[in-house]
Amino acid sequence: MGGWAIAVHGGAGVDPNLPHERQEEAKQLLTRCLNLGISALRSSLSAIDVVELVVRELESDPLFNSGRGSALTGKGTVEMEASIMDGSGRRCGAVSGLTMVKNPVSLARLVMDKSPHSYLAFSGAEEFGRQQGLEMVDNSYFITEDNVEMLKLAKEANTIMYDYRIPTVGLDTCSAVVESPLQMNGLPISVYAPETVGCVVVDSEGRCAAATSTGGLMNKMTGRIGDSPLIGAGTYACDLCGVSCTGEGEAIIRGTLSRDVAAVMEYKGLGLQEAVDYVIQERLDEGKAGLIAVSRNGEVAYGFNCVGMFRGCATENGFMEVGIWE
Repeated sequence: MGGWAIAVHGGAGVDPNLPHERQEEAKQLLTRCLNLGISALRSSLSAIDVVELVVRELESDPLFNSGRGSALTGKGTVEMEASIMDGSGRRCGAVSGLTMVKNPVSLARLVMDKSPHSYLAFSGAEEFGRQQGLEMVDNSYFITEDNVEMLKLAKEANTIMYDYRIPTVGLDTCSAVVESPLQMNGLPISVYAPETVGCVVVDSEGRCAAATSTGGLMNKMTGRIGDSPLIGAGTYACDLCGVSCTGEGEAIIRGTLSRDVAAVMEYKGLGLQEAVDYVIQERLDEGKAGLIAVSRNGEVAYGFNCVGMFRGCATENGFMEVGIWE
């Protein structure tokens, strides 16, 4: 065993012109969450407890796109989703379409621990949360002024996602399409928003776990479900590793990204970082995404094919890193 390791992320695809103070805020939040996880691991908390604890902290801070500060649907509401997976026995829980649950990751944990199911959504999920005594809040709790402004810009540009990777030039050619469908890309750099949050942990017993939480895409259709709550897409853990993804949900779903990290380790015999590099290069097609991962040997790894990913990682031997860019 190589001891414990932890990694956190606050989304992939970062505006290169992100103001310095926003970068510092993000790094401070990631550092705080890492330290929270580190002290929990030093207190012998299990991997599954640590990923829930850390993601709850990320959901409670409006900086990233999960819980409070979630991206808004086209109707101006918040619909959140999350999942959690315990590599020991491959137990998992997932939730979607939440509008009132203060901490979606904790409802995902309850689905795993207290229900006969793996995945609950919309009113059924919230009803279960109430039965379990989870804290409920009004939808307005999750909505920030920043995101209201971003939704306005997204609607003006007829776009779903803030994305600086694809130039806005030439988008007017789409206007010939009947009822012009929403663009997946096309807003200028300055309005790009951070994405999903996640945490992966291996504890000193070699148990791996992963959790991911998100508000989804700005100006998404109501009822849209992304990769974050889909086991094997946005989140996966087994006895070999734990993985949490972020980025273009539709591309992550098509590439079964998190499961593929485990699969190439299992079937190709690749090491953790090799496996991460392989899936980022070979499984995303045209999509843009990033992921964090830990292995049962106490290794930590990450990868992304876009301009930056908010991330931090630490291991028992004293290594610690918080970064945004390559």
